[in-house]
Amino acid sequence: MDVPSVRVLCSKLAITSRGVPGLQWLIGSRFFPDPLAIASTFRSIHALSPIDLFSVDYAKESEDLRVLLIKGFCVIGALAFQKDGSTDQVARKAANTALELKKFLVLDGAGSDNAENGWVIGAVGDSDTGDIQFFASGDGGRSQLQTVPSVVYDIDPDKYIWEKGCLLHCQLPIKLPFFYPMNNPADASEIYSSSIGAATSKFKRSEVSFILESSKKRAEVLEPVFLRGSDLFSSDPSVGQSGKASGKSDQKSRLCSEFCSRSSVATGNFSTENADKIEVTVLLNRSVMLTEPAAPGAVFIPALEETKFLVPEFKLDILCYSSKDLPLSDAIQELVIPALIDQLGAYKSGNVSNLLTERPQLRPYHFNPPGLLHPVTIIYELSYGENEMRQVEVRKHFHARLGLPTDRPLLRISNALSFVADGTESRGRQKGPSLLKDVHIGIPSSGVSGGVVSLVEGSYEYYHYLQDGFDDSGWGCAYRSLQTIISWFRLQLYTSIDVPSHREIQLSLVEIGDKEPSFVGSHEWIGAIELSFVLDKLLGVSCKVINVRSGSELPEKCRELALHFEVQGTPIMIGGGVLAYTLLGVDYNEATGDCAFLILDPHYTGSDDHKKIINGGWCGWKKAVDSKGKSFFLHEKFYNLLLPQRPDMV
Repeated sequence: MDVPSVRVLCSKLAITSRGVPGLQWLIGSRFFPDPLAIASTFRSIHALSPIDLFSVDYAKESEDLRVLLIKGFCVIGALAFQKDGSTDQVARKAANTALELKKFLVLDGAGSDNAENGWVIGAVGDSDTGDIQFFASGDGGRSQLQTVPSVVYDIDPDKYIWEKGCLLHCQLPIKLPFFYPMNNPADASEIYSSSIGAATSKFKRSEVSFILESSKKRAEVLEPVFLRGSDLFSSDPSVGQSGKASGKSDQKSRLCSEFCSRSSVATGNFSTENADKIEVTVLLNRSVMLTEPAAPGAVFIPALEETKFLVPEFKLDILCYSSKDLPLSDAIQELVIPALIDQLGAYKSGNVSNLLTERPQLRPYHFNPPGLLHPVTIIYELSYGENEMRQVEVRKHFHARLGLPTDRPLLRISNALSFVADGTESRGRQKGPSLLKDVHIGIPSSGVSGGVVSLVEGSYEYYHYLQDGFDDSGWGCAYRSLQTIISWFRLQLYTSIDVPSHREIQLSLVEIGDKEPSFVGSHEWIGAIELSFVLDKLLGVSCKVINVRSGSELPEKCRELALHFEVQGTPIMIGGGVLAYTLLGVDYNEATGDCAFLILDPHYTGSDDHKKIINGGWCGWKKAVDSKGKSFFLHEKFYNLLLPQRPDMV
């Protein structure tokens, strides 16, 4: 059997940069033209022994991957970075661990990724140089492991994945009512598991039907496809005459491509965000015609002891990857249903004691972090809160699994993909009207000769007087500066909270005991210290404060401010006397001491017209002393500078 080439779709750096002793799962898809095409790598996290690379805890690994890895992608091999042992032996062990994991992933009848057939990769990496040798075995690993003849690093991986591939998306709210004995809560686990098992069995019965429709706006109107369970599961013993008479079997042969547009292919715009998506709706027919007449009936089972009634509510939300050439019926049976079963099974494995006492709020989210060519799915416990340490540990776990950096929030809820009406996806979507962003871009130069410009890193929104029909003229400049700063943290996805109103800011200060209750609704000013309190309370963000006795001393702080923008990159609030500004950058010539400050002025009262704002000087470079000898910062006033610190967090 000739060994095919390995095609590496994910960045070569993504594979080799983690070249330390460890084991990684190689992810591919049966829908790829090349059986050994690697779309991504996931680190193996759960081990039975810390010193044995191949002592994998397959039960825990499969529990993670069954939800994280969307259906349509699968484990096609393993890559071991190890210094000791012969290459052939390590490669065989890597291939065997991948095969064993594949067996765990298809347990419980939740679907198959050809675990018993096809090719499997055993790869060995040098933990010092990062060099990798690939080996492969056919027939599900039963044939001899052979050296891969060539390795191709694809220059356009998005096109490879999405030109002939699409996504299926399905949301399904579900309730699982059950009784459990009050005096014996240990039985609740078995009863709860049984209720989930009963729910999963319904996905493959004749009473269930599926509606498939395009999620993208198209010029032509496509009628949805309706697939009955009685047509899909003809071997189901529950199918009666109504299933035989459905007359809809012709729908089974229709392809996913019917709901895929040609625009992305024509424009060459291939990515997860632009991929074709098919929306799937699940319906349960509760009025199936019976083959024999029957009267309504009920069964009464008396409780022998005191019981409690509980109705857990879950929201299933699954994504699947499919070839556009796959029949819709196969997509439902091989992808959508197994994905729904796996996600519901993830709730089954949860802590039942928490279910009985805390009423957890489990919710799946889809992410496509930078460097990953396909989405992944993570289930979060919403009752924890994003800053609660248990939630932080969950994110750290998945950052490690996906090889993501641990100093930025890539898997926070605010960074999840959000499906909108036209089928596109967005990240960090915000409520309320859209405000001007990054108004400093394109402004004229500062006029500092030979200076080095250091600017805010990332996007922010411009908040100023009289926005949202709220009159804060004369007292709200610091509030507006704070709102701009919080918008930066929101747009950088460090938080998912909405930008607070003036009243909410005041309430926060009252809640922490800094202000009296009468402060709420007042027009009292706030300064840098109050802003630091609010940022700490609402976002968990710490701040550094610089005090200067006179505006004439501010140029002396330019070196420190430049370092802040280069390292932290957050907007700075400058407060002095009764005025507050937002500082977006500095232009500083260290040799001459000449400098300029990029000021975003919250005192602007006009409409959100970018040209008007720039021409009016409401956002622009301000020299400490201009050409006419006028000082921008007052010499007789002290100033406090609030420097928010970028969280080192996930």
